[in-house]
Amino acid sequence: MITVIGNLKGGTGKSTVAFNLAVWLKIKQGSITLFDLDPQKTLADVVDIREEEGYDPDLEVFDDVSALKSWKNKKTEVIVDVGTSDFDSMKKALKLADRIITPVPPSQADIWSTQRFLKIIREVSGSAEKMPPVLGFINRADTHWGVRETDEAEEALNFLKHIDRIDLRLYQRTAYRRSFSEGLAVFEMQPTSKAAREVLNLAKQLYPAKK
Repeated sequence: MITVIGNLKGGTGKSTVAFNLAVWLKIKQGSITLFDLDPQKTLADVVDIREEEGYDPDLEVFDDVSALKSWKNKKTEVIVDVGTSDFDSMKKALKLADRIITPVPPSQADIWSTQRFLKIIREVSGSAEKMPPVLGFINRADTHWGVRETDEAEEALNFLKHIDRIDLRLYQRTAYRRSFSEGLAVFEMQPTSKAAREVLNLAKQLYPAKK
């Protein structure tokens, strides 16, 4: 299954999500195919760090969108990180996607960006009826209980058409940045942390057959 992780706006944390899910899948099933189609190459960079440090399991990243088509309809899990800097590759990946995962930071600007992203998916698919499943969740949620932006963004996400909200949040935690910079999934560096529990919960919801 081809899972595309993306949004229009930068800073949504899509590469961190893609990387953590990829490590989890590699541990669970022994294989995962990764594509980094974002010219910033953040996902490729963190995989390079992981390789340099010799962490196991290892990962491999491809960057040629034309090779993605060969993975369609295969049983292998494929994760694709897309970015708007290469709009053509992003649209090709969206057209091949079996589903799309959209991390949404808690701001009105990100809700607007997500709305435009959904419009692009609909246009690429040909119609709303032909769109693959699109799943969204709040990423980088504020940890302070008194901040309302996260709740408001989640409520707004519920009203968007053609996207189903996953009932969980990933919060703005230092653990994500620290582990990512070291080439480790957050559950590898800090297995008992709140961040680790959040990512594992996301992974189990997205891949229930592989718990």
